[in-house]
Amino acid sequence: MSISTLDKNFMSIFQDRRATKQYDAAAEISREELVELLALAGQAPSAWNLQHWHFNVFHNKESQERLLPIAYNQQQIVDASAVVAILGDLHANENVDPVFDPAVEAGSLSEEIKVALNGQIQGAYENEQFARDAAFTNASLAAMQLMLAAKSKGWDTCPIGGFNATKFAEEFEVSDRYVPIMLITIGKASTEARPSGRLDIDKVVTFV
Repeated sequence: MSISTLDKNFMSIFQDRRATKQYDAAAEISREELVELLALAGQAPSAWNLQHWHFNVFHNKESQERLLPIAYNQQQIVDASAVVAILGDLHANENVDPVFDPAVEAGSLSEEIKVALNGQIQGAYENEQFARDAAFTNASLAAMQLMLAAKSKGWDTCPIGGFNATKFAEEFEVSDRYVPIMLITIGKASTEARPSGRLDIDKVVTFV
């Protein structure tokens, strides 16, 4: 495959991805493929590589039915092949050792640099607003990567902000460590998603 063909295929993922709200309720996705997609989502960039996300996966009709009223009875919740809740990690500073220790052990990061980075991180996380902002920003990067990964594998998705985050945390016993950010439905479209307009690029770009 030529580089130009690869470029075309890569760009088509961005251009063809649309928010799909009507799904084929009979379409099934395997747990193995979901794990593959989530692993790709987990390759998203994050501040200090702390990976400020957690995924709650609804992969059966029973759990999706429990989620339905919390998502204001949107039919796509139960018709989709799966739903992934994107949670942001408010205590991502606790990931320092599992993230950095393998690099230290491999010799690609010195202990001194790890100590310096840890000092920066712990200092930043003394500010609760910073922790919350970082959770939303970085987990959203993983969410976008999940949707693009799904499209590359032939699956349709829709990001959903319309749900009751407080009731979600209560119903599914989410730790205070995490903040629910969005839901993402995954499945096969039953009807083609409506194309959505975009503002002219000149309206959203300022060269400084």
